[in-house]
Amino acid sequence: MDPVDFQLGNKNLWSCLVRLLSKDPEWLNAKMKFFLPNTDLDSRNETLDPEQRVILQLNKLHVQGSATWQSFIHCVCMQLEVPLELEVLLLSTFGCDDGFTSQLGGEGKSLPESQLHQGLKRPHQSCGSSPRRKQCRKQQLELAKKYLQLLRTSAQQRYGSRIPGSGQPHAFHQVYVPPILRRATASLDTQEGAIMGDLKVEDGTDVSISDLFNTRVNKGPRVTVLLGKSGMGKTTLAHRLCQKWAEGHLDYFQALFLFEFRQLNLITRFLTPSQLLFDLYLSPELDPDAVFQYLEKNADQVLLIFDGLDEALQPTGPDGPGSVLTLFSRLCHGTLLPGCRVMATSRPGKLPACLPAEAAMVYMLGFDGPRVEEYVNHFFSTQPSREGALAELQTNGRLRSLCAVPALCQVACLCLHHLLPDHAPGRSVALLPTMTQLYMQMVLALSPRGHLPTTSLLDLGELALRGLETGKVIFYAKDIAPPLIAFGATHSLLTSFCVRTGPGHQQTGYAFTHVSLQEFLAALHLMASPKVDKDTLTQHVTLHSRWVQRTKARLNLSDHLPTFLAGLASCTCRPFLSHLAQGNEDCINTKQAAVVQVLKKLATRKLTGPKVLELCHCVNETQEPELASLTAQSLPYQLPFHNFPLTCTDLATLTNILEHREAPIHLDFDGCPLEPHCPEALVGCGQIENLSFKSRKCGDAFAEALSRSLPTMGRLQMLGLAGSKITARGISHLVKALPLCPQLEEVSFRDNQLSDQVVLNIVEVLPHLPRLRKLDLSGNSICVSTLLCLARVAVTCPTIRMLQARKADLIFLLSPPTETTAELQRAPDLQKSDGQRKGAQSRSLTLRLQKCQLQVHDAETLIALLQEGPHLEEVDLSGNQLEDEGCRLMAEAASQLHIARKLDLSDNGLSLAGVHCVLRAVSACWTLAELRISLQHKTVVFMFAQEPQEQEGPQERAAFLDSLTLQMHSELPLSSRRMRLTHCGLQAKHLGQLCKALGGSCHLGHLHLDFSGNALGDEGATRLAQLLPGLGALQSLNLSENGLSLDAVLGLARCFSTLQWLFHLDISFESQHILLRGDKTGRDIWATGSSPDFPAGAEFLGFRRRCIPRSLRLSECPLEPPSLSHLCATLKECPGPLELQLSCEFLSDQSLKTLLDCLPRLPQLSLLQLSQTGLSPKSPFLLANTLSLCPRVKKVDLRSLHHATLHFRSNEEQEGVCCGLSANLLGDSGLRCLLECLPQVPISGLLDLSHNSISQESALYLVETLPSCPRVREASVNLGSEQSFRIHFSKEDQARKTLRLSECSFRPEHVSRLATGLSQSLQLTELTLTQCCLDQEQLAILLSLVGRPAGLFILRVQEQWTDRAGILSLLEVCAQASGSVTEISISKTQQQLCVQLEFPRREENPEAVALRLAHCDLGTHHSLLVGQLMETCARLQQLSLSQVNLCEDNDASSLLLQNLLLSLSELKTFRLTSSCVNTRGLAHLASGLGHCHHLEELDLSNNQFDEEGTKALMRALEGKWMLKRLDLGHLLLNSSAFTLLTHGLSHMTRLQSLRLNRNSIGDVGCCHLSEALRAATSLEELDLSHNQIGDAGVQHLATILPGLPELRKIDLSMNSISPAGGMQLAESLVLCRHLQELMLGCNALGDPTALGLARELPQHLRVLHLPFSHLGPGGALSLTQALDGSPHLEEISLAENNLAGGVLRFCKELPLLRQIDLVSCKIDNQTIKLLTSSFTRCPALEVILLSWNLLGDEAAAELAQVLPQMCRLKRVDLEKNQITATGAWLLAEGLAQGSSIQVIRLWNNPIPCDMAQRLKSQEPRLDFAFFDNQPQAPWGT
Repeated sequence: MDPVDFQLGNKNLWSCLVRLLSKDPEWLNAKMKFFLPNTDLDSRNETLDPEQRVILQLNKLHVQGSATWQSFIHCVCMQLEVPLELEVLLLSTFGCDDGFTSQLGGEGKSLPESQLHQGLKRPHQSCGSSPRRKQCRKQQLELAKKYLQLLRTSAQQRYGSRIPGSGQPHAFHQVYVPPILRRATASLDTQEGAIMGDLKVEDGTDVSISDLFNTRVNKGPRVTVLLGKSGMGKTTLAHRLCQKWAEGHLDYFQALFLFEFRQLNLITRFLTPSQLLFDLYLSPELDPDAVFQYLEKNADQVLLIFDGLDEALQPTGPDGPGSVLTLFSRLCHGTLLPGCRVMATSRPGKLPACLPAEAAMVYMLGFDGPRVEEYVNHFFSTQPSREGALAELQTNGRLRSLCAVPALCQVACLCLHHLLPDHAPGRSVALLPTMTQLYMQMVLALSPRGHLPTTSLLDLGELALRGLETGKVIFYAKDIAPPLIAFGATHSLLTSFCVRTGPGHQQTGYAFTHVSLQEFLAALHLMASPKVDKDTLTQHVTLHSRWVQRTKARLNLSDHLPTFLAGLASCTCRPFLSHLAQGNEDCINTKQAAVVQVLKKLATRKLTGPKVLELCHCVNETQEPELASLTAQSLPYQLPFHNFPLTCTDLATLTNILEHREAPIHLDFDGCPLEPHCPEALVGCGQIENLSFKSRKCGDAFAEALSRSLPTMGRLQMLGLAGSKITARGISHLVKALPLCPQLEEVSFRDNQLSDQVVLNIVEVLPHLPRLRKLDLSGNSICVSTLLCLARVAVTCPTIRMLQARKADLIFLLSPPTETTAELQRAPDLQKSDGQRKGAQSRSLTLRLQKCQLQVHDAETLIALLQEGPHLEEVDLSGNQLEDEGCRLMAEAASQLHIARKLDLSDNGLSLAGVHCVLRAVSACWTLAELRISLQHKTVVFMFAQEPQEQEGPQERAAFLDSLTLQMHSELPLSSRRMRLTHCGLQAKHLGQLCKALGGSCHLGHLHLDFSGNALGDEGATRLAQLLPGLGALQSLNLSENGLSLDAVLGLARCFSTLQWLFHLDISFESQHILLRGDKTGRDIWATGSSPDFPAGAEFLGFRRRCIPRSLRLSECPLEPPSLSHLCATLKECPGPLELQLSCEFLSDQSLKTLLDCLPRLPQLSLLQLSQTGLSPKSPFLLANTLSLCPRVKKVDLRSLHHATLHFRSNEEQEGVCCGLSANLLGDSGLRCLLECLPQVPISGLLDLSHNSISQESALYLVETLPSCPRVREASVNLGSEQSFRIHFSKEDQARKTLRLSECSFRPEHVSRLATGLSQSLQLTELTLTQCCLDQEQLAILLSLVGRPAGLFILRVQEQWTDRAGILSLLEVCAQASGSVTEISISKTQQQLCVQLEFPRREENPEAVALRLAHCDLGTHHSLLVGQLMETCARLQQLSLSQVNLCEDNDASSLLLQNLLLSLSELKTFRLTSSCVNTRGLAHLASGLGHCHHLEELDLSNNQFDEEGTKALMRALEGKWMLKRLDLGHLLLNSSAFTLLTHGLSHMTRLQSLRLNRNSIGDVGCCHLSEALRAATSLEELDLSHNQIGDAGVQHLATILPGLPELRKIDLSMNSISPAGGMQLAESLVLCRHLQELMLGCNALGDPTALGLARELPQHLRVLHLPFSHLGPGGALSLTQALDGSPHLEEISLAENNLAGGVLRFCKELPLLRQIDLVSCKIDNQTIKLLTSSFTRCPALEVILLSWNLLGDEAAAELAQVLPQMCRLKRVDLEKNQITATGAWLLAEGLAQGSSIQVIRLWNNPIPCDMAQRLKSQEPRLDFAFFDNQPQAPWGT
């Protein structure tokens, strides 16, 4: 149906439609532009009648097809005031497919192509297919001119007088405001397509649109890349360029073409340039080839704009998607259309590799404040609306920050235009708080009637989401339902345009007005649509990186989707979403909660900088304070942002989140493109503690904005601005702002290329920053004069403590005074005067001017400057040009400059002549501690010791101890003077002048000389030996690497007799290491500079001068007989004692014999050691021969043929010889030979034969050899991993010998041989077999085979099977013994069986055995076993069972024990501890024990018997009147059982020991017990601890104690005794004259009890335990006085009592005191002196426990003083005190003076781990571990 037929068929309806549209021609024109974007509105139509023009336009719309026509009809009905009847007719007739197709019938749905393109845009066939025409040049120019005019006219008609964006409402069509454009200086990596380095955006150099293309020169880059984030206006700017060109502004370009990659991505075929220009943009009317030829010739005047380069798909093939990118690449590189200009827009990120490296980069930075204001002024037409909008922006900071993005600024203005008339001022804060709600209000504002169809909006959102998921931004009519197109057009949500994909192939495309709008609508669909569940929704809540990631499959278009979802999760959006969801609030609540939950999880993760900002945006959109607080608190303390662009909006969002954070934060922006006004977003952010910017983009404008923000950051401590382009103007703003930030502690202006004057201006602000600690001005080139000015500032400014300048480095370190906040707020002049006064008193300055080109005159200036200044900590002038004269001047001035630590003049051109001058210059400097000069290494360093008067003051003690820490890092103490003149080329001729120069230094302290690395030679060594006595007492002399010969080296040994200070001579000949040392070590630190509180000198530690041996260590030296003779002759005059340590590659027998022959002529020799020296196989015999040749030899230790040691006894020592042959290759045969010779060897100590590859043969032969070695005391053999073999001898014959054999793996054939050896070794009385693989059968055989004529023999067996074997099995083994068993001990835990045999066995009367067996109720096998036991164990006196189980064999074990006990008439001791016995078993045991009338000891402790069994045992006590020891500890005794016990005790008149600890006796039980013990007059030990007897029980007990005259030990610990009970007990104990051990701990006794005890303590008291007894200082002092001089006291414990001020102090000697326990007694440094003086009066003291007190380094020093004096001390416990590394070092020094201490516990003291490890490596006896790692003493010591 043609249009005429169509009109006739619907005449009435058509007429109504025409009349309706004639009333609003502007609306119809807008719709024509929307639906037909490629159709021109011909100006000739202006002359037609209005109705005729409407008909013409309707015909054009109708022929486009059903989709276009239906969408248009829906727009008419939705946007215009259409009567209801007409709306129904229009929708029913034209608004559906059926109506349209029925009216069209079978006609075609579109008109021919010729009718689609009228007027200017005539189609053409493919440019490449038409034949090339030959035209003259004039005709070609005419065609080109016509095409260029056509191109410009088309652009003029397209843009007209408005900003591009068809279909937008009138409010959008405002005057264009250009965003901030900045050129970037980074280059592109053509391989990776990424911007190299950070994008350095130039600050303060805005780029105008006309400056984008430098058309004046042809050499500049022809490719321009415009970078900007989404919404910055890249597309708008591209269209703006087209408009400006159409208006004739860009007149340089004859032709301008604009392409969008979102459309170019649809091209799947390869394109030529002409096809790109003509098929896809605008075709010429005639001869396209001629036109293209013209454009090609004039390509430099052609501009191609490509919008959306970041959306370009990568090519997948020559004809696949992305082939347009290949064409783009060739255009950029000039291979196609060479010379043309190309501009591309893109989001920042990884750009395609097709861009040339020289492409110009321009960055879009959005709007600043003035631009926002300009945009608002243009947007609103009336003055009141303008003022209202600006007022809203002024009050709404969040909205103002959003407007920095031009797209959001446009949306905000639209929303304000909608809201201002209907709402009160200031409502925008509530209605427009977030970007999401901004878009939400925009959608409502664009609704023409204020009504928002929910279904259409959700359908449009579904379309948007589908496009985002598939990477689709262009839609066609087939993709969108006509009503949806109409809805989008009505609400300005969709825009239309012509999409051309080829010649004659074009159609209308639709897209959302902005990608962000598409994201917002997609978010609406996800949140409100019932089609989307919670899981699908949360999959879209992700964080994207700021870099654009591209793939071949699809585009990433969902940058803001998570942000919008987060914004819709706000409670404010809930009504809007509920409306869209048609009231389904539960679903909305669930989805909102799900989004918030996902954000909470993301907030707790570790994220990169870009994702942190994305998260902040999302959280800020939610408006959830709890979520914002969680996010803020989860941010790391150090938050870096590196190399990605940031906007002002980003920083404003971050600031909003940080407002919810309590803890401070450090922000570091490194290489991030930032807008100049970005710092304004940080205004008022009080959480920022460190703020750092590093980028060339920062200039004066950035500095000015930063200066306005800094004073508002109240917690800012560190400010960094590095690598910028800031000038004096920008610095001036910052300098004015810095005094407003008094809390600043660090400021850095590194690498800013600041001038000298700018640096000086910055330094002027230092007095105004009271807390500043560091100012970094490195990387700013300054001259020497400026440097000296800075040095003057450092000298005069009272807070500067260090100035460090080295090449480009320039750093000030300051020490702010400890002032209060009130003081900081005082007047500046008062602060300044106070600071100067305090600085003059305590400040010390470090000055480091390294490699600053200083010369001699500069040194003079510097000296004059420093002499007026404060004390100097360090002066470093290394790397300058001072030369000899400058070094001399500095050395002479050193004593006046008060340098405390170091003066460094290295690398200053010092010569050898200058060295003498320097030495003379410093000779009078009392504080010089060390001088290091090395001309070869260009080193000249002076080290100084602190002057004594400088240590005086209120903190002299702490300063003194702190100074000690420095010694741990030094080889020698700083108090000694060291002169190191190494590698200076010194020769013998220089020594005279050198020693003369050194002469002045010798009287100032102990001198260490180091002449190593010179060229002294033999002549120099001889000359130096003559000069050394004139230098006084040196501490050390190093002559290494001086080319000495062997004779000269050996000749140095004469110095032992000529130099009294020489104690150690270490020589390594081949490596030329020669060191002469005195006896001084780290304790020399006390010689000078001691604290006023301590006496000077060695008396501080009280180190007693002992006889320190001299030592000569000679290694790597050829030891031939002549050399050894020469050496021994030289040593003959050496004072003793002397230790000689020799080491060489091989020592011949002749050399060894020569050395050993000389030994008798060296009476002072105490040790001879040959280490790492090869010896011949004959050498052991030569060494052994010394035992007879030299009577002074007391021990020969030959560990291998590479290590031998001879120990010599002094004249005072008793004779005794030890021999060590461990770690050799003796084997069984060699050991056998050696054992055969033992009777003739005069050994009276230890013979160590460990690690000699021996087997069981040697162990067995040792057993067989023992009878022939009467002086052997004990021996041990371990054939396991330990591989030990030791024999201990005594000086006299031994009647009893002990042998231990471990892990010997005996086989059955060895058992008989072992038994034979045992039978013959009558003196061997005890044998222990540990893990020797003896099973039960072999053990029985061994017991049966061992037989002796008389005597006792003890056999202990430790095997794993003993733990599994039952009592019956073990007793069966014992029954096989050939002798009489007198003792049996079984311990399952220890896996041990011990049997004592007596020989010969006494035969039992067979009739008596048979009679006893008749009463046994056992089986046949058990009856036989009992019979054997009765014979073997008839004389059994002791039976001990520990950790056994008598319930596992149906009471057979208990029955056997019952019958065995019945037959043991001589049993005296029975022990059953920690075992399992049932009631029947206990009855059996009680029955058996009832017949043991001679029992003297019964131990049933640590068992858990039932009541019946316990009572049965108590009944068995009846009649045990001979019992002497009874132990029932931990045994539960009820009242009936306890009654039976007390009844039995009342008849035990011989009882000596009673232990009833932990029996729950109570006060009543104690009353009965006291009555029962009245008859036990022989009682010596009473243990009633842990029974809670209380004062009542103590009262009863106190009445009977005087009647126990033999009582020696009483333990009443943990019994709830109060002071009243304690005083009664004390009065009673006075009468116990023989009491030796008193234990009353864990009772609230208090001082009254202590005073009562102190009045008259027992004379023989050995042990006093009163821990946790509530004692105070008074009670402690009274006990101290009472115990003073006690001759028998061995152990005292006052732990966990408050003894502060009343610590023990003994004035008399306690000769036997072994242990003092003062744990947790609040002992501090003040009272430790008295305590340590008491320790010295306890010569037998072995253990000191002082843990958990308040002891510090002074206490450690006091302890270190007495350690060398305590010869028997083994352990000191100092855990959990306040000892630092200094105190630990002092303790190590005390140990080094000689001590028997095995361990000092220092766990949980404030000592760093690394320092603890160092101390542990230097002194292994210091233990810092939690567990006690005390080394066990080796067996036999």
